[in-house]
Amino acid sequence: MTQVVTNWARNITYTAKEFHRPHSLDTLRALVAGSAAVRVLGSGHSFNTIADPGAEGVLLSIAGLPPVIDVDPAARTVRVSGGVRYAELARTVHAHGLALPNMASLPHISVAGSVATGTHGSGVGNGSLASSVREVELVVADGTTLTLARGDARFDGAVTSLGALGVVTALTLDLEPAFEVEQHVYTELPLTGLDFAAVAGSGYSVSLFTDWREPGFRQVWVKRRTDRPAPDFPWAAPATEPLHPVPGMPAVNCTEQLGVPGPWHERLPHFRAEFTPSSGDELQSEYLLPRSAAVDALHAVDGIRGTVAAVLQICEVRTVAADAQWLSPAYGRDSVALHFTWTDDTEAVLPVVGRLEEVLEPFDPRPHWGKVFTVPAAALRRRHPRLDDFRALARALDPSGKFANVFVRGVLGD
Repeated sequence: MTQVVTNWARNITYTAKEFHRPHSLDTLRALVAGSAAVRVLGSGHSFNTIADPGAEGVLLSIAGLPPVIDVDPAARTVRVSGGVRYAELARTVHAHGLALPNMASLPHISVAGSVATGTHGSGVGNGSLASSVREVELVVADGTTLTLARGDARFDGAVTSLGALGVVTALTLDLEPAFEVEQHVYTELPLTGLDFAAVAGSGYSVSLFTDWREPGFRQVWVKRRTDRPAPDFPWAAPATEPLHPVPGMPAVNCTEQLGVPGPWHERLPHFRAEFTPSSGDELQSEYLLPRSAAVDALHAVDGIRGTVAAVLQICEVRTVAADAQWLSPAYGRDSVALHFTWTDDTEAVLPVVGRLEEVLEPFDPRPHWGKVFTVPAAALRRRHPRLDDFRALARALDPSGKFANVFVRGVLGD
């Protein structure tokens, strides 16, 4: 390997023998065709070995390819190259008077990597970021390009694909007319008596934050589209100053609050695109469960909150609408997502992750593919009912397993 490459959090150092950042599609195709094992590194915001091809493999970055953001205002679509990050995509789309339906909390992440791992924002009616994809373009194992669109029987297996089918070079996404959003923050929401459905439905996008040092939620962020009714939030007091989700952190890098309206892409993320939200000194885990189990699951976590709080920076609770992506953590069920930002001490965090997974197990949790988890492969296969279909698709498109690293083989049971 010509250089040491780590993920954003620096808890993973990739073991690939070679790292390449091709600057043309022809070079990319030749690299793929001529390599025995290939994985693609997006923006590095995964916290496990999902992107590591192993010691004999090639690690590719597509960030060096010419960026493409081709907006079709009449069709309300955008074709975007996979290495583009959401912040850049959002600004270009907004300049055409259009919008993405939702965004993740960080706008700094790459489009292809985000949808491949099931990344999402929040909102009872909002699906994962992959829900907006209508077409995916792949460089497959022999170096040729394959395009799969909605209506193709393989499509729902090809978007949230863990990078196991090929190198995603471009995606076409659905858009809608641009809209404005107000962000209201409330403080000290009790867990006791929580009407989760009402709280989660009080805005277009809603996030609850707690450090689990006490019962209840320190903050609730309610993002209201200005073309929809004003929020009614009688359960907690409004904040009187801008806040950061992590206690003690300055709010300067967070998107504007206190109900000041602004463009969708400057309010739906929690953090401003022009700021780096943290130094990467953290680990992350996330689990998606049936939304109907939200209150019971939160009480289960509260039952071990002393254990969790000991290594936790912040926990965020969001909602995700059901989608049809075979490997999506929200496949086939409206979900509640419990996200944990841990300290950067792997040795201390892993036992807590294991204990957390034990108390969540009755609720059939599906981990986010790019986060830290210890759920056994057999349990993952039980919790993803279309995994056999995905395995067959991967074998059809990549019969030699060129894109199937140790992580992927564990998921597929190979």
